Amino acid sequence: MEQMTVGIIGTGGIAHAHMRAYQQMPDVCIVGAADIVPGKARAFLDEFGLKDVPAFESKEELLALKPECVSVCTYNSTHAECAIAALEAGCDVLCEKPMSVTLAQAVDMARAQVRTGHILTIGFQPRYDPNMMMVKDIVRSGELGHIYYIQTGGGRRRGIPGPTFLSRETAGVGCLADIGCYGLDMALNSIGYRKPITVSAYSADYFGKNPKYCKNADIFSVDDFAVALIRFEDGLVMDFRMSWAMHMDTMGDTLFLGTEGGLKVKSPHPELNWGGAWDGTIGDVYLYHDMCGETVCTQVPLKPNENDRFYRKVRAFVDAARAHGPSPIPWQEIIYNQAIIDGIFRSSQLGREVEIDIPEIN
Repeated sequence: MEQMTVGIIGTGGIAHAHMRAYQQMPDVCIVGAADIVPGKARAFLDEFGLKDVPAFESKEELLALKPECVSVCTYNSTHAECAIAALEAGCDVLCEKPMSVTLAQAVDMARAQVRTGHILTIGFQPRYDPNMMMVKDIVRSGELGHIYYIQTGGGRRRGIPGPTFLSRETAGVGCLADIGCYGLDMALNSIGYRKPITVSAYSADYFGKNPKYCKNADIFSVDDFAVALIRFEDGLVMDFRMSWAMHMDTMGDTLFLGTEGGLKVKSPHPELNWGGAWDGTIGDVYLYHDMCGETVCTQVPLKPNENDRFYRKVRAFVDAARAHGPSPIPWQEIIYNQAIIDGIFRSSQLGREVEIDIPEIN
């Protein structure tokens, strides 16, 4: 089988997960990597034994090699410009989450995909967890009846990440898009992308700007806490909660309430005080329903997780590129995630409920 040529833009932490996945694929050849930090791309390639593969300090130099596939692993704030440049250079693109910082940037990315016809997929590895798939299947099966309420989120007791996540210049937004987008994706993918119409939200930065809790408090300019109530066109209400740091172990489990049953997805790491579906795993799952006139709670058996979900995410992208589509996680789905994040940000800034716009793109 002929090898697919791959380039990587951005060589920080998440790029290592991409590279580990690519190096397990005999049908892939890494042809270059780029990072704006001098020497960083070279050190990255050397770390993986690719001393003869060229390293660059600009995406333009890498894209001049005409790789067939590109992983965008840069700061959140540059996802859009890098993905658009790669699409316009003729590449299929796997862009890390969040899709972008703003809804306008996400729209630009979507239009670039439509214009070029190349694949654009967004990197939500929890989609490839077998138990995440099981939750989606239960919700979509109709077993719970009409879903009218969802609680999603989680949070960390102490989990403020490194400097590139903390500045509005590089990250754009904080916990809301860093780990909150995972909870939103789990909920939206499970219910099948119903149309959100309004959101009322609140965000804060009490821990991030306090040097007692954050060693980079001097540069902290994003949110470390966010909550929101999102209303959908069909009457569904979503209660969203997320935090990087707080005096609590979790903001709660994930709940799906339906007219015929309910589903509870427990936090995966209570011993670490890191809750929610943000890291691609889930805890125990419980089904609440009535049987023979009695209320029943059944623990749903979890499936073995035998393969790395990051590998499966990258493998799905390569397979889609080889087959010329479709995109495994297309922008047509993630645009809902971005629109809600945009609404949460605007509502928290304005201090009032705002409307959510799902743009039409063609």
